[in-house]
Amino acid sequence: MKLFVTGISTDVGKTIASSIIVEALEADYWKPIQAGDLDNSDTHKVKSRISNFKSEFYPNAYELHTPASPHLAAKIDQITIDLEQIQEPKTENHLVIEGAGGIFVPLNEKDTIADLIQSDYKIVIVSRHYLGSINHTLLTIEAIQNRGFEISGIIFSGNENKSTESLILNKTGIKCIGRIDEEPFFDQNVIKEYADLFRENLLKM
Repeated sequence: MKLFVTGISTDVGKTIASSIIVEALEADYWKPIQAGDLDNSDTHKVKSRISNFKSEFYPNAYELHTPASPHLAAKIDQITIDLEQIQEPKTENHLVIEGAGGIFVPLNEKDTIADLIQSDYKIVIVSRHYLGSINHTLLTIEAIQNRGFEISGIIFSGNENKSTESLILNKTGIKCIGRIDEEPFFDQNVIKEYADLFRENLLKM
């Protein structure tokens, strides 16, 4: 199973959600594009939160030095992101693929994060509650579906908002994999607790 984790915006909890999914499935992890924070990248963060010994972590296809939209970070590094150079790692294990920011974050003048999605990926959306997040969530869902892809599940992150979550689930019919509360910290123990909660729903996808 290949799971593509995307968010409704930046800083909504994709990397925490990816950590939980990796731990739940003892899956491998790959972030195709990392922009900025290379010494403490999302791959480093996920790896530090995983307690199983099966997961493998694959190198980024592009490591960009500036914490910015990939197209801009690449321009500053004087390179152009080429989709043909982004080769999915080969593995017999489950693979979690983490996007960057939202679905239409630009990679170059014509491609976006959405263009990384392949037909055999199961798409997981991470939604965090803030003013405007319902609109962002529904737009993300519609954009993905308009490209002909199905969405396998949604993870809610942050403080609970039952009204918002109920509206999104009822309107879209998408299955909720689980919700991640506003925890004081996310270490291996906390990630494992969530992994145990999410595992059954993930395996049903």
